[in-house]
Amino acid sequence: MSAVAIGGTTHSNVVTNTLTIARRNLLHIKATPEQLVEMSIQPLMFLVLFVYVFGGAIASSSTTYLQFALPGILVQSVAFLPFTTAIALNVDFQRGVIDRFRSLPIARSAVIGGRIAADGVRIVWSILLITGLGVALGFRFGGGAVGAIGALLVVTAFGLTMCWPMAFIGITARTTESVNTWGFLIILPLTFVSSAFVPPETMPGWLQTFAEWNPVTAVIDATRQLMHGLPLNDALVRSIVWMIVIQAVFAPLAIARYRRRV
Repeated sequence: MSAVAIGGTTHSNVVTNTLTIARRNLLHIKATPEQLVEMSIQPLMFLVLFVYVFGGAIASSSTTYLQFALPGILVQSVAFLPFTTAIALNVDFQRGVIDRFRSLPIARSAVIGGRIAADGVRIVWSILLITGLGVALGFRFGGGAVGAIGALLVVTAFGLTMCWPMAFIGITARTTESVNTWGFLIILPLTFVSSAFVPPETMPGWLQTFAEWNPVTAVIDATRQLMHGLPLNDALVRSIVWMIVIQAVFAPLAIARYRRRV
């Protein structure tokens, strides 16, 4: 039976086109090794600097602070990695790459899908690196293998979710400078005003309220509970709901904006 066609493009073609573009995006790492530094060294530096510079002051022991901070650093890292999605899409528009894609018989959705699929590989790579270094430095999974796998799946899902709003920014912004400005204005407060580095109850009242309702806090709390084998409260449910909402809002916006620009 042939694949079902949608608007002249079959399901099988969409998947093939998406994987082809994802491969094209990943091959860029060979041409620009700096990307490998960004996705490998930078997250590890964050982990070491936060744990060993702030750990003694916050938790009186770097080892103790590592147990608290690693889940937050993981989530923070995957929140920043989708900047690659935004910048790459924006650069492709500026350099006319998208115009060349438009002249080819490929599914339009494959351009965004391929970009996000490639960045999904980057996200998984970064998560494994940070987790591996964390374990080498003394982090221990109190929740066992099931908790560890569950936590890493939550973090991966959140990273992929954040690719959609960043894709929307990358398609909408006219310059890479605008991408950086809007991206940092959104990601920086979300990651730092959260439970990543300190408990929200230590913050001033107005910041505490923001931190408690912050979707990043929900993801971090769920990750921390799974990693340490703590009783699961509503954090896991809230994180899943937040991820569904973010994708439901920004995936259609990104796709619609892309179609208007091409």
